[in-house]
Amino acid sequence: MALPRSLLQYICSLVLFVACANALKFDLQATSQSHDGKKERCIRNFVARDTLVVVTAIVSGTKGDGMRVNMHVSRSSHCLRFCSSAREAHVLFLMLTAVVADAQIRDAVGNEYGRPQDVAGEQRTVFTSHADAAFDVCFENLLTGTRNLGDATRHVELDVDIGADAKDWSAIQATEKLKPVEADLRRMEEMVSEVVREMDYLRTREQKLRDTNESTNNRVKWFGFCTTFILIVLWVWQILYLRAYFRSKHLI
Repeated sequence: MALPRSLLQYICSLVLFVACANALKFDLQATSQSHDGKKERCIRNFVARDTLVVVTAIVSGTKGDGMRVNMHVSRSSHCLRFCSSAREAHVLFLMLTAVVADAQIRDAVGNEYGRPQDVAGEQRTVFTSHADAAFDVCFENLLTGTRNLGDATRHVELDVDIGADAKDWSAIQATEKLKPVEADLRRMEEMVSEVVREMDYLRTREQKLRDTNESTNNRVKWFGFCTTFILIVLWVWQILYLRAYFRSKHLI
């Protein structure tokens, strides 16, 4: 039996609302450019190979207000590719570090996807990932003047859209002349496909890890056998050698 139209629209709206609730908001404290402990705030996220990513940052303040927010998007230098589901790949974890660097977006093998300087207002970076890896979106807020600004902070609102969420569905709906429900179903179909691909990857990874585990166990087993055999051979040789030595000395 088909679902009522109103119920279907409600479900689609709920799914889209949850998908859009990934924005991250935080305050970025300004530090002096000559300060040894300039703080960089990085947000790391995982993407699969050849996946469209749209990074949108909205930074409060204006240019020339005594603060400069730099941003860079690049591949993470410390990446462990493990997500229990495609939806978890959309969940960001916040990592605070105290390093001297411009804000950036980079991935795990060093690919850099953007380094906008002096960001104020909305800044959007669009790229396609080159490999299965995590990437970092980093910000830093530097003081550009010598006057005391009091509470020198910038408010940052960050939204990272990946895969189906990164597409402009309004344009797709207008181009293909889709109804709103059809566009929502199309989007959910692509999101489900991403989940399926993620599960396929995890299954393949589990098979590789299992093969590695079995191979390691097999090698450890034969290493133990060889070690035991060598010890027995040395023990027999030592007994024979000592007996021959004592006989040559007429001790036995």
